[in-house]
Amino acid sequence: MTDESRPRRMPIGAELVGEGAVDFRVWAPKCKRVEIVLEGGAGAGTSHVCTAQSGGYFAQRVRAARAGTLYRIRLDGGSDLYPDPASRAQPSGPHGPSLVVDPTTFDWSDAAWKGVIPTRQVIYEMHVGTFSHEGTWAAAMAELPELARLGISLVEMMPIGDFPGRFGWGYDGVNLFAPTHLYGAPDDLRRFVDRAHALGIGVILDVVYNHFGPDGNYLPQFSDTYFDRHRHTDWGATINFDGEGSAGVRDYVLANAGYWIDEFHFDGLRLDATQDIHDASPDHVIAALARSARAAAPGRRTYFVAENEPQAARLARPADRGGYGLDALWNDDFHHAARVALTGHGEAYYTDYGGTPQELLSAMKHGFLYQGQHYAWQKKSRGSPSLDLAPHQFVSYLENHDQVANTAFGERIHLLANRGRHRALATLFLLGPATPMLFQGEEFASSKPFLYFADHQRELAANVRKGRNEFLAQFPSIADPDVVALLAPPDDPATFERCKLDFSERKTHARAYAFYRDAIALRRHDAVFAQPAGVDGAVLGASAFVLRLFGPAGDDRMILVNLGPDTHLARASEPLLAPPEERPWELLFSSEDPRYGGAGTPPLEREGARYLFGECAVVLRAVPVEKR
Repeated sequence: MTDESRPRRMPIGAELVGEGAVDFRVWAPKCKRVEIVLEGGAGAGTSHVCTAQSGGYFAQRVRAARAGTLYRIRLDGGSDLYPDPASRAQPSGPHGPSLVVDPTTFDWSDAAWKGVIPTRQVIYEMHVGTFSHEGTWAAAMAELPELARLGISLVEMMPIGDFPGRFGWGYDGVNLFAPTHLYGAPDDLRRFVDRAHALGIGVILDVVYNHFGPDGNYLPQFSDTYFDRHRHTDWGATINFDGEGSAGVRDYVLANAGYWIDEFHFDGLRLDATQDIHDASPDHVIAALARSARAAAPGRRTYFVAENEPQAARLARPADRGGYGLDALWNDDFHHAARVALTGHGEAYYTDYGGTPQELLSAMKHGFLYQGQHYAWQKKSRGSPSLDLAPHQFVSYLENHDQVANTAFGERIHLLANRGRHRALATLFLLGPATPMLFQGEEFASSKPFLYFADHQRELAANVRKGRNEFLAQFPSIADPDVVALLAPPDDPATFERCKLDFSERKTHARAYAFYRDAIALRRHDAVFAQPAGVDGAVLGASAFVLRLFGPAGDDRMILVNLGPDTHLARASEPLLAPPEERPWELLFSSEDPRYGGAGTPPLEREGARYLFGECAVVLRAVPVEKR
């Protein structure tokens, strides 16, 4: 391959062109002179002045550089040197030099992998740094066979763009193209994805396009137009996607979205806090990046899910219906209703939820509970009409990184709720029509907390600690001074270490693990649960309800949930309880099976009335008479 025969993969960054040179291209409209300074490896000690191009870009082909060359960028002849904003690797972290990487040398084995379809998924949210004791991609890869045996079909990896310090959640990334050096080398990440595909597991990446972290962000040195000074997020300045000088910013983000799909074979993206991605242009940047990322995966199906606090349904509608073309949305409404049902507590943003059977049913049938109604906690309406979206377009969960950490001590929900009630509601979310998502360790009732942790320099660390305490103060119980005194400091290494999973609990908590394994297997292998033809439900009492999933020719499934005490249905006047013609109901699954730590399941019929065992969910299937 000659120098000129290898096409540039991205509009920015350092790229090898054949075997004899590296092309450097930088967007720096603020500057008049840009130099590439080689610091290590081939060509070390030399500097190379770039040629100015249109649109604020600078480029130079450097024949002294190779893969493995370390470099930084000098702007306008200054004494300071900066990492490349589109660096593919930062071996020493965000403040150090960038590394020239050749992404074409990795030997992929997933040519037969066709990607991820939007239905039939079971998602697993993973923070690589705490998923294993080692906190690396290599260690996480070793656990992929067990996730495959559990029935996980899609891993959602929390953000990995490089960030400063020894640990963090990843949402303070500043090098969006550089997989964090804390978890290993870029090829270790490629091995993780390649191995996942070999096991039948897709992988999507959580990306943050609403702000940059406060430490190690050198973008303002290159351009004054990266940020919108008139809009702000809870975490800092908003990224400028529609104002003056935003063209290069859009190029940067669109390139990043496609980069993860192209060079690392990710199967899609999870977009963080999309309500803070502001764009009034005709082609919203979210729609544009979804198209860009999909174009980077010809022949592969991709999956895009968004977090959106105001619950804007248009994100998950196709372009021909005025949408942005994403596949799914996180459904906090289900989580909030479920949490109130499990704990009885309705503080702060749980204020507008009662944890009632009707709420839980409505979330299963219709996704968002708030689709434009008044929301007392925010003193305004919340949500938009989304009845046209399919149930699988809503991702439901009992735990995620935010909701576990937004407690005083980062405790898992099974430790805060009655175990029988927790299993009953877990049955609903695992077998209901929405797309279920587990948070790492949930499947074996992990005893490990998940706390907020971020390793920042002293002054910033103090500000982060103060801000975190102020955020949690919206919960009156946590605002109690006695509780505040016990909150874990985010910058303490011990806070981070406490969150690391203990895989021996798969054995010591074997009954909990068996519950999740069997419920997920039922969802994955029973076609009606995997993709029901229709869904309906009804409230049966103060704490009891039924959800019916319709299959072909009467091959229906029914989930009976009772979150309260034993209940007798003296009258069975609800039509959804009736079996299909010539297809009596039979028990398929019970959350109170002794194998899962339950007390056993009494007969459903007793003295002519239906008997719903307390704090239990039972799953029934309609069986043809001739098969009984």
